[in-house]
Amino acid sequence: MQANLYDGCTMGDLVQRAIERGGDRVAFILDEQKITYREFGSLLSRFIQALAERGVRKGDAIAALSSNRPEAFMASAAAFVMGLRITWMHPLGSEDDHAYLLEDSGVTTLLVDPPVFGERAHALMRRLPALKNVYGFGPNDFGEDILAAAQAYTAAPLQQQAHADDICVLIYTGGTTGKPKGVIHTHRVQVNMVMIELAEWDWPREVRLLAMTPITHAAGAMILAVMMRSGTFVMSKGFEAQRFFDLVEQHRITATFLVPTMIYVLLDSPAIRQADFSSLGMIIYGASPMSPARLVEGMKVFGPVFMQLYGQSEAPNTVTILRQRDHDPERFPHRLASCGMPVGNSQVRLLDDDGREVPLGEVGEVCVRGPLVMQGYWNKPEETARALRHGWLYTGDLARRDADGYLYIVDRSKDMIISGGFNVFPREVEDVLTTDPAVASAAVIGVPDPKWGEAVKALVVLKPGMQVSAEALIARVRDAKGAVQAPKTIEFVDALPVTGLGKLDKKAIRARYWDGQQRAVH
Repeated sequence: MQANLYDGCTMGDLVQRAIERGGDRVAFILDEQKITYREFGSLLSRFIQALAERGVRKGDAIAALSSNRPEAFMASAAAFVMGLRITWMHPLGSEDDHAYLLEDSGVTTLLVDPPVFGERAHALMRRLPALKNVYGFGPNDFGEDILAAAQAYTAAPLQQQAHADDICVLIYTGGTTGKPKGVIHTHRVQVNMVMIELAEWDWPREVRLLAMTPITHAAGAMILAVMMRSGTFVMSKGFEAQRFFDLVEQHRITATFLVPTMIYVLLDSPAIRQADFSSLGMIIYGASPMSPARLVEGMKVFGPVFMQLYGQSEAPNTVTILRQRDHDPERFPHRLASCGMPVGNSQVRLLDDDGREVPLGEVGEVCVRGPLVMQGYWNKPEETARALRHGWLYTGDLARRDADGYLYIVDRSKDMIISGGFNVFPREVEDVLTTDPAVASAAVIGVPDPKWGEAVKALVVLKPGMQVSAEALIARVRDAKGAVQAPKTIEFVDALPVTGLGKLDKKAIRARYWDGQQRAVH
């Protein structure tokens, strides 16, 4: 029997297939720039030839440091076709972050967005002698303009060089508990991710997806699914409420991906009263927990268009889904706190530390096995062994399962508060606080306490022009969850810190109160 008879396709194969399907339809839009599928295929072929002539070969490690722009995805597409290992870099990372990622992942070729990262390119070249090639997406003063160089070549059919089991991408975790870890994914995993997105999501008939979060993360992992449906991927450099509404109206956007904090900003923006978002058929949300009360508010404004995804870098984008039909505040209001049900081709269990499944309704760690699971962490065997044990990926998320099979994430294991010997899950307290009509958002953490070890503290952002007392909010939680869960103190703040991906930054909040004291990680 032939050894390659049952080989799967690669991400490069999907890119080529999407280009052939899309033809003269518009693939990408950024401001006034529009690129059709046919044009993208031509640009990609020339780009690949330019890289190959400059010595970039299969198995090499490359990275792109860029704001949201089609050329940034073209770097990924070239890597997929050429069999390169690409490292996705967060555009809001620090110089130290970027230097660490490049050095740790062994990158030798860096592609840079000159207007935004020209100075950073110079700094990284000084720090990292192993960087052999640094090219710019356009004119620059640090290296060759790779886009101009690519114009010297003639477009030709794409030559697929990767294998399904080759390493495709390194995705670095946020580093909330130490140095970021490079998550290893093969083409096989990434192709499975795209297939799950295509099969399981509530796609509108015509896909015009707006991405305002960095395409180096969850939004970028949606690009190929959009392309496989011959849709249009509209990019924006940064998020602002008025700009969101303008782009939705201008391009008749039918789908978008938003993290919960972005949805809250939209709901609280005066611009929403004049906005036309009637074209929106799907709002994908995820990456962090969303308040059920604010979700109901969003459904009243945008309609029954919300779909939640739950995943993580180690099992990307879609481990579970809460579909649009599951968002039913009349019949199943409790499900709005759920992250949904497992997708069809992944196994998901709630296990204890010894690999045993916890009884129905009890809290266990979300564990995953199947075609979405990472190969491991790059050059970190101990961390890999810790995450991949008992035949499962341990995600670090704690959850309950109800009798209907829906999962309810109660918190990250490291965010759980132990107060007076009792477990307090901040997510559950935050959900109660945001049921108050005056509360826009809330963050709950444990702070040092000589009596309780950790005391429950809430930071609360009020909606514009609204007021509520700390005592009333504490009483609301006490009535709903009991005295142990009720915050000992509440602090009203103008805004909560978020990460570059828009996630609530609990690490930054806790740092204000622990002041060098060691907090146990649960």
